[in-house]
Amino acid sequence: MASLSGLASALESYRGRDRLIRVLGYCCQLVGGVLVEQCPARSEVGTRLLVVSTQLSHCRTILRLFDDLAMFVYTKQYGLGAQEEDAFVRWVSVLGNLADQLYYPCEHVAWAADTRVLHVDSSRWWTLSTALWALSLLLGIASALARGKRRAVEAQMQSEMLSLLSNLADLANAVHWLPRGVLWAGRFPLWLVGLMGTVSSLLSIYQAVRAGGQAEAATP
Repeated sequence: MASLSGLASALESYRGRDRLIRVLGYCCQLVGGVLVEQCPARSEVGTRLLVVSTQLSHCRTILRLFDDLAMFVYTKQYGLGAQEEDAFVRWVSVLGNLADQLYYPCEHVAWAADTRVLHVDSSRWWTLSTALWALSLLLGIASALARGKRRAVEAQMQSEMLSLLSNLADLANAVHWLPRGVLWAGRFPLWLVGLMGTVSSLLSIYQAVRAGGQAEAATP
């Protein structure tokens, strides 16, 4: 009953709901991709799951239309990272925040072009937003590696390692969605995209649950 209450509480928050939509979307893509490619007898079920995955992805895209302000407030609060002791981590984080801040309007323009609100080429804006996401992930990986080398606390090391693995999984997908000719762009089968996204999403959920548990334990 406590776990059910915890899930209900998580779903009341935007971040909690987004994490669940994300993991469900990628799981549907993983299972759907496997069924379509490996099980011809169940390809119809697989196709339906892929449609569900696409709709869940669209849902997250629309919800991100309202993320700019929250990202701006976070970027403003972090500033130039004066609270960071390490200069490398500080500037990598600043650049990561800048990439994240630019990502949202680029994705909004791409979405508006797809819905014919704006008469521009959506593919260019999708490429730009994906490139910014990939850059943010690379900077996040660099930050996690730098923090891991400088912090000996076991819990912090584990957290940074989980963030590193999550970012690597997302980066694999980000490169896949770039124009063909860039590394492995366009070469992933649907199930592999789903697998990478599922791994990243589950790691994110685990970290959120773990952080919540630690916060409760620290509360007197």
